[in-house]
Amino acid sequence: MKKATASLFTETVARPLADRLRPQTLGEVVGQDHLLAPDAPIGRMVAAKRLASLILWGPPGCGKTTIARLLAAGVNLYFEPVSATASGVGDLRKIFEAAQGRRAAGQGTLLFIDEVHRFNRAQQDVLLPYVEDGTVTLVGATTENPSFELNGALLSRCQVLVLNRLDDTALELLLDRAEQAAKRKLPLTDDARTALKAMADGDGRYLLTMVEELFARPAPDKLDPQKLADFVQRRRPLYDKAQESHYNLISALHKSLRGSDCDAALYWLARMLTGGEDPRYIARRLTRFASEDIGLADPQALPMALAAWEAYERLGSPEGELAIAELVIYLATAPKSNAAYVAIGAAMRAAEQHGSLMPPKHILNAPTKLMKDLGYSAGYEYDHSTEEAFSGQNYFPDDMKREEFYCPAERGFEREIKKRLDYWGELRKRLKT
Repeated sequence: MKKATASLFTETVARPLADRLRPQTLGEVVGQDHLLAPDAPIGRMVAAKRLASLILWGPPGCGKTTIARLLAAGVNLYFEPVSATASGVGDLRKIFEAAQGRRAAGQGTLLFIDEVHRFNRAQQDVLLPYVEDGTVTLVGATTENPSFELNGALLSRCQVLVLNRLDDTALELLLDRAEQAAKRKLPLTDDARTALKAMADGDGRYLLTMVEELFARPAPDKLDPQKLADFVQRRRPLYDKAQESHYNLISALHKSLRGSDCDAALYWLARMLTGGEDPRYIARRLTRFASEDIGLADPQALPMALAAWEAYERLGSPEGELAIAELVIYLATAPKSNAAYVAIGAAMRAAEQHGSLMPPKHILNAPTKLMKDLGYSAGYEYDHSTEEAFSGQNYFPDDMKREEFYCPAERGFEREIKKRLDYWGELRKRLKT
C-alpha cells in the first residue's frame, strides 16, 4: 500500500500553521531586508561566517526567533535556545559548561535567549564573561527597549538590531504562502482581506493563527469585514502601560498637541485608551501640557484641563473619557506659547547663579524699631499712591542687574500681556529720567 505524501496540511502530529510555514532560509524571512540583505548587517555577518553577539529588538511576530535559528545554521553554530522566563542561573551554568566542551571540540554555540529583558541584573551579569571570551555567541530577543531593560555592560558587548513590525506587503506575502500551501484562497472579500491584515497589527505569527482558523471554517461563503470580525477575535492593540509603548504614545500625543494637529492627537489618545491606559494619567499629562506649551497664550487652557480631569473623576469610564477628548481638541487648537515655561527656567538658573542675595531694603517690612533703624522699608513708595499706580522702583537685589525672564509670544492672549509689559517698561524708563 502506497504511503500518502505528507503536506503542510496533512501531518500526523498537528503543528501550528505559523510553525509549518517557518522560513527555512534567511532569504525567506519577510519584512526585515534592512538587516538581512547582502549589504545589511546580518547579511554581511553571514557572508563572512562571523557572527557578533546581537540583541534583536522588535515587536511580537516579526521573526526574531526564526532569524536566530537560521543564523546558527548560517554560520555553523550549535543552536541553544532558552527562555528568560523559564531559566535561571543554574540552567545557564550548565549551558556554559556544555558550550565549553563543544568549543574544545571545535564547535561554537549560539545561545538564543528569548525575552532576554526578563532576566534581572544579576542574571545578565552571569552572561558577561562567557560572551566576552567567546564561549557563546549571544543572540537575545526582546520586545522592550534594551536601553531601559538591559544593563550597560551587556549592551556594550552586543550589537542592537531593530526589527520592523511587518508592513502590509510582508503580511500579504505571508497570506500568499499560506494559500499556496493550502492550494486554495482564503474565504474573504477584498475588504475583509485588508481588515485581516489590520487585525494582525504587524504580527506575522498572529496573522497565520487567524488564517488557520479561517481555513478550518466549514462554511464556503466569503466573509466580509463585519463577518470576519465576528468570526475572528480582534487582537487588542499592542500596548503595555508599564513599558516603552506607554512613553512612546504619550510622547506622540504631547507632540501632536504641540504641533496643533487635532486629528493626530485624537488618534494617539484613542490608542492609549484602547490599550488600557489610565485616563487619570492622560489627564495629568494634559494638565502639564496646558501649562508648559500653551501657558498664558490661552489662560483658559489650564482651567479647562482641570475641569476635564474633574469631570472624569466624577463620571468615570467611558462617559468621562469624552471630557478628556474635548480637552485634547481644545489644547490642540489653542495658541501655543512656552514663554512661561522658559521664564521660570531662566529665573531658576538666575537664583542658583546669584545665591542668597538680600532683597533691597526699601521693599522689606519693618515691624520692629531695630529694623527701622537698619533702614528696612526706608524710601519705599506705595504704588497705589502714585498717579499711574506705578512707582517704577527697583525690586531686584541691589547687587544684581535687572534681568528679563519672561518674553511673551505674539500669539493669543500673550499678545495682550506683551502690550502690558511694554507699557510698564516704557513707564519705568520715563520715571527714571
